[in-house]
Amino acid sequence: MDSGVLAFLHHAFIEPLQQGYFQKAMLGGCIVAIVSGVVGCLVVLRRMSFLGDALSHAMIAGVAGGYLFMKVLFGIEAHAPAMLVGSVIAAVITVALIGFVSRVSRVKEDAAIGIMYTGVFAAGVVLVSMFRNYIHIDIMHFIMGDVLGVADADLLASGIAAALVLTVIVLFFRYFQLSSFDPVMAASIGLPVLLIEYVFTTCVSLVVVSAVSMVGVILVVGLLITPAASAYLLSDRLGRMMGLSALFGVTSVIGGLYLCTWLDSAGGGAIMLFCTLQFLVVLIAAPRYGMLSRWLRLRRAIPQSLREDILGVVLKKETAALATILHELGDPAKTRRGVLTLADEGYLSLEQDMYSLTESGRKEADRIRRAHRIWEAYLQHVGTPAEQIHGRAHELEHVGGIATVSYLDDLLGHPDKDPHGQPIPQDPALMQPGADVALSLLRDGQSGVVSSIGSAVDGTALKAGDSVRIRKRDGQGRWVVLDESGTEKSFDHKSADTVIIRLDR
Repeated sequence: MDSGVLAFLHHAFIEPLQQGYFQKAMLGGCIVAIVSGVVGCLVVLRRMSFLGDALSHAMIAGVAGGYLFMKVLFGIEAHAPAMLVGSVIAAVITVALIGFVSRVSRVKEDAAIGIMYTGVFAAGVVLVSMFRNYIHIDIMHFIMGDVLGVADADLLASGIAAALVLTVIVLFFRYFQLSSFDPVMAASIGLPVLLIEYVFTTCVSLVVVSAVSMVGVILVVGLLITPAASAYLLSDRLGRMMGLSALFGVTSVIGGLYLCTWLDSAGGGAIMLFCTLQFLVVLIAAPRYGMLSRWLRLRRAIPQSLREDILGVVLKKETAALATILHELGDPAKTRRGVLTLADEGYLSLEQDMYSLTESGRKEADRIRRAHRIWEAYLQHVGTPAEQIHGRAHELEHVGGIATVSYLDDLLGHPDKDPHGQPIPQDPALMQPGADVALSLLRDGQSGVVSSIGSAVDGTALKAGDSVRIRKRDGQGRWVVLDESGTEKSFDHKSADTVIIRLDR
């Protein structure tokens, strides 16, 4: 390799490693990054990112209290353990106040966090200003951090905090995991969810406190959240996510330290800049959840409207050649891919170059036809011009899904024909032998046994256990049934909705 290149690499990468301040910064930063990455995964999964910001700001009150305590009683300044204990106490008080406000008032938790952390932060600022003759805290250092000036006391404090937090996470991993993903189930099997919440919050507080002296209150939240978010884009398993998050945190510290050395910039800012750039790379290139993979999936995906149009064409023609489908729908490349996809999924079958619907394909096509004709009936009901009904219904049949179609069907009184006199298919998902179906959804010729009747129905008209056959609706649109004795009985829409028929098998 060229001597000039070797000299450049030595100057850029080796010389910083030979500096004591760089070694301390890397050691302390990596300790904080590992524990922040592990705990940050639970913070992200619990959607508590804002809480990290609150704790980091509330710390100033604890730092000031610990500083003042040691200065007044013992005459000691900048005593790291005392400030650490004070910071943890301030963080726990902040969390307790947030929980109290959100429980006893209609104020939501996010608003309670905003109120309490700014209040505690303000109390810390007032405390520092009132006792400025006793407390000598560099506010800029507190806000921005000084990773290149890590003291031995900071290393010791961060090491102890990291050891404690990682021990708790390892010992109670299953409890944290279950309460993060399903707190209701955790409570139902007897886990002390509230206690777990407070233990976890204490762990977050320790992490925040140990990191603030290096990266400051502004950037500690990023170190807690960003590596975990990067790992979240790459993994669906919590254990693997924690490992990746710790790795991203370490690479952020190492990369950021080199970056601040090359650019002669603030260490904490460089670390978080590198961490953010790392996240953006993962956001773009993640194989499953990245922007690039999502764009490729969308490019390859077949729009639901095209899938339904293809099934509709084949349903209308019974069997259709690929050329016919392409002619009907246009966009040859996408339509061809859609036909092949539907065949692979079992909705279409191919015999002698002709496509036809399979059983599942026919059910899906009937669902689409039903949606189209109910939309036509609705459009006529609201006064849409007759020449526009078909085209508008073709656009709307893909909108809203089954729930919307069922709502319109009920609103219109369950019509059995569209405006053109064509029969509206019944919902194939409901019309299974042995299924319990409302009388209002049944048609002429269907039969079954009365399963239940609502209070709106005259008890002498029908009773549970009666065998009935559905007849054609009368001139007033009422539902007519023929009971076991051969007597016809009719019901209005409201009553028919409450009569449940178990269809004959």
